[in-house]
Amino acid sequence: MGVVTPPGRAVPADRTAPAEDAASAQRVPKQDRFPKQDRSRATRRRLLEAAVACLAEHGWTGSTVSVVAERAGVSRGAAQHHFPTREDLFTAAVAYVAEERSTALRALFPQGPAEGPADRRAVVAALVDLYTGPLFRAALHLWVAASNEEQLRAQVTELEARVGRETHRIAVELLAADESRPGVRETVQGLLDMARGLGLANLLTDDATRRERVVAQWAALLEAALD
Repeated sequence: MGVVTPPGRAVPADRTAPAEDAASAQRVPKQDRFPKQDRSRATRRRLLEAAVACLAEHGWTGSTVSVVAERAGVSRGAAQHHFPTREDLFTAAVAYVAEERSTALRALFPQGPAEGPADRRAVVAALVDLYTGPLFRAALHLWVAASNEEQLRAQVTELEARVGRETHRIAVELLAADESRPGVRETVQGLLDMARGLGLANLLTDDATRRERVVAQWAALLEAALD
């Protein structure tokens, strides 16, 4: 037989309910938070990749936030939530892909620094490849825009300096170059400057045949300079 509650007297609440409710309140946000963070990261990544692709294909003038958002499959508002200004979006995009390429470059040489002529030639070829393709084309459009856009110039100058330092550091490491020796630092920097020049030449025509000959010659010069 159930307990009869006298009129006007409230039924006592289950004393365990508040603790259970509090635990549930803590659990639910935690369960929801991670998918939300994952979605946010995925959206950011799509925007960055779309920005690089748009910049490479359409240049600065044709690459608006709306165009990038449409290509990424997100709303303009979502794009601006992640990147409040157009300048923020494109400098972040080039920095993101540059970091991805640096990671990929290291992955090509899991054994570490070069151990002989064949290894050094492979490193030279991989470094030259960094300056061909969509990333370099996108970066070039960004540099040209920065030369005319005061608001963009400071961000791009800082970005270029950071990417340049990281690329040089990776090159020194993979080539096993001893920069304490006179002329070695300049030789490595000359390689990177040459690679950038080959990337520029490749923008208008397929320069693969000449590029292979230049890579072979630079590898031979480096072998002599670094040993």
